[in-house]
Amino acid sequence: MDNKKLLVVVPVYNEADKIRNTVKGLKTIDLIDEVLIVNDGSTDNTAEIIEKLDVSIISMEKNQGKGYAMKKAMEEMDYDYIAFVDGDLELTSSEVGKLIHPVIADEVDFTIAQFPKRSTKTDTKGGFGIVKGLAKKGVYFFTKKEIDTTLSGQRIYKKEVIKSIKYIPSHYGIEIAMTIQAINNGYTFKEIPVNMSHRYSDRSIKGIIHRGKQFFDILRTLIVMYFRR
Repeated sequence: MDNKKLLVVVPVYNEADKIRNTVKGLKTIDLIDEVLIVNDGSTDNTAEIIEKLDVSIISMEKNQGKGYAMKKAMEEMDYDYIAFVDGDLELTSSEVGKLIHPVIADEVDFTIAQFPKRSTKTDTKGGFGIVKGLAKKGVYFFTKKEIDTTLSGQRIYKKEVIKSIKYIPSHYGIEIAMTIQAINNGYTFKEIPVNMSHRYSDRSIKGIIHRGKQFFDILRTLIVMYFRR
């Protein structure tokens, strides 16, 4: 990569049961120069676990939101390429390797992981289908691009793409906002099929509340972006 630095950012909130293996998977990728975990005010023992891992750490005293954690890394760290990875991928985080080549080879400006297709029945559990539909329609409204990976948190960007993005919400709308702005700023992208898996919200009360919050965060992001045009 001509001495260019690839930084992988893993924003986490209460991922004590998953983060160790997620880092282990990332460590199998030779092209990664640094793994940074942003501990977003976890209340479990995530902090104790990551202190024992060979990673850089940014810790926040209280939960600020995924977007806030990602923005913190963008502003405070040095990099030429930056990847964002969810903390619950466990060993399937090694699939991030598939996202790297198209970006460092200058084929595209950013890549997004495309998870294996889930069944329609599974997608509707916990309201995921509604959230996914809103995200997809929102991105199409602003960019006229049909994208299946609007909610995927696994991405790699060139630094210049990040620098062009002016609006970074502190909540779950972060991926939507970054996608729309990157595309409208003229940057190219590719959706990359991966064999990743992570935690899905189920039909429990907790899962439904999570999806509801995600839905309104995305809706708020789209409204803000509409008035920022």
